[in-house]
Amino acid sequence: MDRNQYIEVATATETRDQADALARVLVQSRLAAGAQVIGPIGAAFWHDGEFGTGEEYRLVLKSRGDKYEALERGLIEHHPWANPEITATELLAASEGFRNWMDKTLAG
Repeated sequence: MDRNQYIEVATATETRDQADALARVLVQSRLAAGAQVIGPIGAAFWHDGEFGTGEEYRLVLKSRGDKYEALERGLIEHHPWANPEITATELLAASEGFRNWMDKTLAG
């Protein structure tokens, strides 16, 4: 991914406190320009061969492609789960003001 790609990176946690802590460390380290914690949301999943349901908190981080690898490493390092879901979606369009804010924020 490159500097001209604007992305949203998502993961989930069991508690709001966990999502808030991840958001704080990744935004403060300027790997993400901002974050949103959404939830609780319902979830259905397979884990260790067992089907389960429950509630999770979704964390969505605003970043750029050139930050993705470090952002992923930060998520893995600080995430409470051993194998968290981490996905990235490229933004096909974003306002100029939003892109400028992201560039300025991620530059420190």
